[in-house]
Parts: sequence; structure tokens; C-alpha cells
Amino acid sequence: MRKSTGRRVLDRGAAADLWRHTLSQIPTVFGRLVYLSSLRNVNTDKYEHYGFALMFGEKEADRTLRQSHIQAFSEWLCFNLEEQKADLDLYLSGLGGDKRAIVEAWLRLAPYRHVIPSSARKAERELYLSDFKILLDLLKNEYGASSPDQDE
Repeated sequence: MRKSTGRRVLDRGAAADLWRHTLSQIPTVFGRLVYLSSLRNVNTDKYEHYGFALMFGEKEADRTLRQSHIQAFSEWLCFNLEEQKADLDLYLSGLGGDKRAIVEAWLRLAPYRHVIPSSARKAERELYLSDFKILLDLLKNEYGASSPDQDE
């Protein structure tokens, strides 16, 4: 029987499993942010995924999902505005709804704020929000969306 190499052990770990079976199926970084943030319990700040926790235990599931969320957020922050816009366009296309209505809802409800990991530093939060405001302005103009303070 061959002894496992370090690489093989990592390939079977929780992070590799999460990437292979879930995150790699989400074509956009923003989509991964949305997905991972949806697994965070806002009352406890714990990441919860029943099936993943059954396989790896609650602590390991929380740790892996939290770290993956931080990594996706860091990846998004490393994009320039052009790359962020392209990623967001692809994400919007995958939603299949009326893009104008989605952008108007984002302007009104600001759901994009909830994708920020709780451990993000103030500077990271500010960079993300300032970039997203620019992206929303671009999308608003592109789709003819109205701001929440405007009459429709």
C-alpha cells in the first residue's frame, strides 16, 4: 500500500472538497461571495452547511467556509474595476431576471453589503463599498435603472 503524499491528503481535505464539488461550479467570484455569505448565520457569525458539516464536522466546516469566503473576498478586491464589472455582468446574466429590476433592487436594498466577511478590515470594507458604488452607477446607466430617491 502506497503512503499518501502531502498533496493527496490536501486533495481530500475540506477545502479541496468544497472547491471541487461546489465553488468551482459557480462561474463568478461575486457569485461565490453571495453563496458563501449565504451560509453565514447572522446571529452567530458561524458558517453552516448541513452536508458539509456531516462530512467534516461543524468546526472544520465553519473554518473552511469562513476561509473560503475571505479568499473569495480578497480575490474580488484584487480585481480592477474592469474585471469587477465583467464578473458582475456575468453574475447578472446568470440570474436570468430583468437586469434593470435587479439593479434597482440593489440600489434600494443594498444586498451587496452582506457579502463582506465579518473579519474584513475597515480599509477592505471601504474599498469594496467604494468600488461597488462605482459599479452600481455604471450598471444604473447601462440598464436605465432609477435610484431609490427618484420618482418612477
